[in-house]
Amino acid sequence: MALSSAAQTSFPVIDGTPLEVAWYGPKPGAAPTIIFLHEGLGSMKMWRDFPQKLANETGCSALVYSRRGYGQSGPADLPRPTRYMHHEGLVVLPELLATMGVQQHIVLGHSDGGSIALVYAGGAAKPGLLGVITEAAHVFNEQVSHDSIQAAKVAYETSDLREKLARFHSEVDNAFRGWNDVWLSDDFWNWNLEEYLPRIRVPLLVIQGEQDQYGTVRQVDAIVNQAGGPATRLILPACAHTPHREAAEATFQAMSDFIQHLLIGTGA
Repeated sequence: MALSSAAQTSFPVIDGTPLEVAWYGPKPGAAPTIIFLHEGLGSMKMWRDFPQKLANETGCSALVYSRRGYGQSGPADLPRPTRYMHHEGLVVLPELLATMGVQQHIVLGHSDGGSIALVYAGGAAKPGLLGVITEAAHVFNEQVSHDSIQAAKVAYETSDLREKLARFHSEVDNAFRGWNDVWLSDDFWNWNLEEYLPRIRVPLLVIQGEQDQYGTVRQVDAIVNQAGGPATRLILPACAHTPHREAAEATFQAMSDFIQHLLIGTGA
């Protein structure tokens, strides 16, 4: 992975847990920082070289980390509570950014990471937040989400999915169950993040694949229509749940253009 060879890595203790963190590019204060928040089965390393490329293209730094229960970070307590993404956005991410000395920043999240980015941006005032990018974010549960997550459970138990994920997670069962069990719980049908959207005042770029197997365009509509600031949607044809890999060129260009426009508009 290109990022790992160029980045400074560390394991700061955040909210009582050591988190696997990589920093690529200029030091805090020398340039805005793009914060990368991975998907529900992701980790720092699963971004591959995408953070490094986007940082290089925009002149920003990149902060990439594995949340609790993922990658080489400490394990999560199971079962996760229904509001685990709320906690990540309101408690863990602000503490991590303060610990790392992050100043001006853009938050970029995929799937669960996108949902966490929206909670973070719509929570308490965030000094230095310039904008938010989401890929395949959810703000409520849908039948298609439940069905695909149930299918992932079957695949984990009957195919080589567990073996593949074990390459990226030191405690793979903790990572998988921490995501799968809570999403399939009865309580998760009432999970909802829409209350945070009107309080997001910074620009938003909302990306989703037209064939996303984990959510419909209703997610994008909810985010764009309820956001408290300017919001741009990008629906990518022939693309499923992972735009930065499945429609890499279009996704990269859209993100780069959005970030550079932010930097020009704020003088960063």
